[in-house]
Parts: sequence; structure tokens; C-alpha cells
Amino acid sequence: MEHHIAIADGVYWVGVNDRRTKLFESMWPLPHGVSYNAYLIDDEKVVLIDAVKDLFSGDLAGNLHALLGGSRPVDYLVINHIEPDHSGAVQLLRQLFPQMQIVGNKKTVEFLQHLHGIGDNLLVVQDGDELALGRRTLRFALTPMVHWPETMMTYLAEEGILFSGDAFGGFGTLERGIFDDMLPEHVLVEDEALRYYSNIVGRVSPMVQNALKKLAGLELKMVAPTHGLVWRGNPRRIVDLYDRWSRYQAEEAVVLAYASMYGNTERIMEAVAHALTRAGVRDLRVHNVAESHPSYILRDIWRARGLVIGTPTYELGVFPMVDNLLSMLHEKRLCERTLGIFGSYGWSGGGVKGVQEFAAKMKWEVVEPVVEARFATKAEHLVQVEQMARALAKRVREFHPA
Repeated sequence: MEHHIAIADGVYWVGVNDRRTKLFESMWPLPHGVSYNAYLIDDEKVVLIDAVKDLFSGDLAGNLHALLGGSRPVDYLVINHIEPDHSGAVQLLRQLFPQMQIVGNKKTVEFLQHLHGIGDNLLVVQDGDELALGRRTLRFALTPMVHWPETMMTYLAEEGILFSGDAFGGFGTLERGIFDDMLPEHVLVEDEALRYYSNIVGRVSPMVQNALKKLAGLELKMVAPTHGLVWRGNPRRIVDLYDRWSRYQAEEAVVLAYASMYGNTERIMEAVAHALTRAGVRDLRVHNVAESHPSYILRDIWRARGLVIGTPTYELGVFPMVDNLLSMLHEKRLCERTLGIFGSYGWSGGGVKGVQEFAAKMKWEVVEPVVEARFATKAEHLVQVEQMARALAKRVREFHPA
């Protein structure tokens, strides 16, 4: 890939693509890799916006050398987010540019000391502060808890470019192009952006809403996050998606997530899926929790108004992998969903009861009837499945986002 790509006059992408890391944060699969985006502004003062993971420090240094030719130093390093995948190169950068000032807010400075042992050549900024570069000006907006306490965004006023940190980012490398208007596969792009949002940022959705309010008056010609595409063709698209996702706004869709040990719960799942289709559900995604990684299930649940959970009883409770999914949903604080429940048991129940207790804790609407079979499915259970599917489909259709 090119060492640098111009995104505006005198503004360059100098990031790297990571195809080595298989699990983001040692949890989330990266089948398409991930990018660590850094940006350089070449003005009277040279500014680097964010760094990269330490594994790729040399690549970043090479990109900067190819652009600056070794004749000009980097004057400022702006750290929008100090998580190691965006500040790992800071030690090498200080060696290369000893006079470089690191720009961040009070929390950034605190974390910088603990993470990298750095306490000098610092420029501390507050919300709304500006930094003159020559012909252009940077403006800083503090966005705490999106998704760490120190996160902020940097706005290049004259170009209308928002360097947004982890906000508005997504999984995937950028070898086919770094801009949204260069790629036709918007479904994949937005699916990976939602998987990133729901798993990494979703828990702090109220704080995302606070950040969006700060951006309301800005002219956005480009949104440049630290992961994923640079949004220049339709920058408002990703902002609008974040607004929808952070308000838990759902689509007319249903996710069916289940587990089955010996096939009994799976047979009910098949009946539920067919019944939902007959009831008019056209957007249905089915996940076997023993096979689908929870990050994909959570992504799909985030966009769907309806959810059906199926579990066998395991040691008097919810099947462990289903229970893990429920714990994630509780941790992410997802709200305003409608739930159907089914399951099976043998010598003792408890699985379905555990899902019902989860729904009560989440204050989710549960459609009736709840379907539970002992050992094998009987005709009466299939009747209940039809009733539950019709009730859920009706509630999904009736829901109108605010």
C-alpha cells in the first residue's frame, strides 16, 4: 500500500493495515483485519493525529519519512485516544522528533505518564481550545467515555475534517481504498462498523449521544476515525448511523439465537424460524451460539427489534453459551427489545426460567406463549410456536422508531 494518501490539500493518511492480529482486544475476530489510522497535517507546523500500535511503529516512521523526506520534523502529536493501538508508536516518535510536543487533555496526560512514562513536552488542551498551525487551525472537543475517559476529537476547521478517534470506526483493512465512496460493498462496511460499535462502544451509548450534540453545529466534509474507512462521500451517513445505534433504534428484523445439545431445542428452532417467516418476518438472522462468535450475534441483535432465545437446560440453568450471550447483552445495556423464548429440558427444568429472569432484569417485553418442551417436541408445542411467532411478528411490525 502507498506510504501516504492525500485526503485534502496538505492532509495525509499515514496509517497501517494489520492482518496479523486475529482477535481485536483478544476477543473480537478480525477476518478482514483492521487498520490503525494516523493522519499528518503539513502546515507551518507539522501535526501527526494519533499514532499506531507498537508492532507497526516502524511502518509509521517509514510513512512519515516518505512524506517529510527527513527534512522537516513533526512539531505536534495529537493523541485523541491513548489506548495502545493508537499510542504504541509514541516512544519511537519521541526519539525521531525530540522537540515534538504531545497534545492531549488532562486525562490523556495522566494516562500517558502511567502507560509510557512520559511527563514532558506536553500541551494540555481543554474542551473548545484551538491550536494554530499557520494557515489552519485545530479545534478540540472532549468526548469522555467514547469509549475511554480521555477520548476526544480534533476538528480541522478550514477543511471540515473531523479526526474522531475510535468513534465512527470499523473493522477491516483498507487495501481496496481508504474512502467510503471508493467501495460498493456498503453492507459489509456498515455491518463491520456496527460490529465494532456494538461490541466496543455500545455500552456507553448515552455518552455517544453527548458527543453527537457537540458535533451538531460543525460542517463535516470528512470524518476520519482511527479504524476503518475515511468518510468523505457521505460523512453524515456514519454520524446518522451512530445516532441511531446509540439511541437503540431498531429495524423491522428478528434474530433467532439458540443452542441445542441433542437436537430437541434445534427442532423447536426450525419450527420457530418457519413460523416467523409465515408470519411475515422477512429479515431473519439465525445463530447457533455454539458456532457463531458472540460479536456477530450482538451486532445483529443491536439492529433488530425482535429477538428469540432458545436454550436447553444445563445443570438446572441456561446453557452456558446462551448464558454468556445474555451476560453480554446485559453488560452492553441494550434496551427496548421484544423477546420470544423457547427451550427444552429433561429430568429437570431451569433454562427457560433463566431467560425469563434475564428479560425481567432488562425490562424487555416478552411475547406469549413461552414454549418449553420436556425431552421431545409434541404437537401442542408446535401450536404454541405458531402463536409466539405471530405475536412477535406483530410487535416488530407495530414498532415505530422515535
